[in-house]
Amino acid sequence: MPVTNLEPLVIATRESRLALWQAEHVKALLESRGHAVRLLGMTTKGDQILDRTLSKVGGKGLFVKELEVALEEGRADLAVHSLKDVPMDLPEGFALACVMEREDPRDAFVSNRFAALAELPQGAIVGTSSLRRLVLLRSLRPDLRIEPLRGNLDTRLRKLDDGQYDAIVLAAAGLLRLGLAPRIRAMFEPEEMLPAAGQGALGIEVRGNRRDLLQALDPLAHRTTWMCVAAERAVSRAMGGSCSMPLAAHAVFSGEYLQLRAAWGEPEGDPRLVRAHASAAVADLEAAAALGEQVAGQLRAAGAH
Repeated sequence: MPVTNLEPLVIATRESRLALWQAEHVKALLESRGHAVRLLGMTTKGDQILDRTLSKVGGKGLFVKELEVALEEGRADLAVHSLKDVPMDLPEGFALACVMEREDPRDAFVSNRFAALAELPQGAIVGTSSLRRLVLLRSLRPDLRIEPLRGNLDTRLRKLDDGQYDAIVLAAAGLLRLGLAPRIRAMFEPEEMLPAAGQGALGIEVRGNRRDLLQALDPLAHRTTWMCVAAERAVSRAMGGSCSMPLAAHAVFSGEYLQLRAAWGEPEGDPRLVRAHASAAVADLEAAAALGEQVAGQLRAAGAH
């Protein structure tokens, strides 16, 4: 049943093409269940600050803050996020009401001249805004020049097309959602380029006291994805909680066992990675988080900090 027959639910969203696709996707699902829904488009500080890397200006939480203000002030009822952009600990009074089924979590190699990372010549310029991708690329190809790449998805592709980079690395999920699969020259398998915590999954944030919304959004949740990302985000939380760390964490189910792998690297200096892996029978979010904390302990014991 709809939350209300009088007022539409308002979804706060960034105004990038990908963010709007994600919000429209949730809007359509809620409307199919009888809810009236409208969008509130917003520009965040993360969208405005493009001349510095996220790790230097406050992390990916910059993409979330203004949307949370809209929730707090009652201008919006829910916010749709790429889960990898959501800080590990939400502010007091907010709740992650729903994690939706995951799109492909892998990273994509995008280039107009080269078919794969191995084909890049020594000294080629590869663009990425992610410290995680930076350390993983350095471990695979320490001879490349890794340069910052900021902006929304269309902006990043335009910078590649303008010749500023020989290749760029992007989340496959965004390209697939926007019908841009032909831009992908190769997929990085997790064994070589471990994804970020939550990559490919959408999360819906609400005020914690909105029990009506928690109930309305429950049918949109995908329990398997939620347990996977709970384990991944627990690694990140235990390692310091930032979305802008040189950390990768990726979980998949094998039967009832959740297999969780993580990797940590130094952005400068030694290109070697610290890796960790564990598995456990997992049936709820608490057990998934405990597995994540176990893997974080392995990383710290091996020298990650």
